[in-house]
Amino acid sequence: MTRYADIPKPIRSGIVVVNPDTGTPQRIIVLQFNPDTLERSVSPQSAGDSGDAGGGGTGSGDRNEALRLKGPAQETWKFTAEIDATDQFDIAAPDGIHPQLATLEMLVQPTTAQLRAASRLSQKGAIEISPIEMPLTLFTWGSKRVMPVRLTELSVNESAFDVNLNPIRASLGIGMKILTVSDLPAGHRGADLYMAHLAQKERLAAAARGGSLGALGLGGGIGTATSAPIRRG
Repeated sequence: MTRYADIPKPIRSGIVVVNPDTGTPQRIIVLQFNPDTLERSVSPQSAGDSGDAGGGGTGSGDRNEALRLKGPAQETWKFTAEIDATDQFDIAAPDGIHPQLATLEMLVQPTTAQLRAASRLSQKGAIEISPIEMPLTLFTWGSKRVMPVRLTELSVNESAFDVNLNPIRASLGIGMKILTVSDLPAGHRGADLYMAHLAQKERLAAAARGGSLGALGLGGGIGTATSAPIRRG
């Protein structure tokens, strides 16, 4: 008989809020359920982006830049996360899932202390007030995907409530941008974490099994394919 205790528990994805100066985790958010799907978009930062727009004419970009990159690719992630208090009967939830929702919403909100500090500077006649800096946020999807991110989208669909109108079930649409060395200042802890993430990609790419030219119909080598014969009428 199979014992449920022998079945390994799945690793959860989540978000870690880190102090960028000390590297100490300030808050760890474990997603209750791993999303079923991930939508990822990777856009290269090409140096020759000003070329032909598809009209069939000659490109206006610098030909010397066609194969050059200005920096790391810009990558965005989108997924839907589920929160359900009814799936955790053993955990008291007098406020429903308000705490979980508030924790995620505070990732894109300054704190009251930060807003009051900015207001005091404004009242003292500060000419320029720097934008409020948020803590470093990491998204984790297993040990091979740990990356610094900035949340770009957070939509909440609350679908069930208790008798006090506390939400007890919701789906969250989360969008995030991977922060690279192009987005962060030199020496920032987030930049170092991105470099570690990129190095992991390089190790995974090196482990991929390579193909062969023969599988592509290029057994004679690149550039040696014979042209089709010309038919004479």
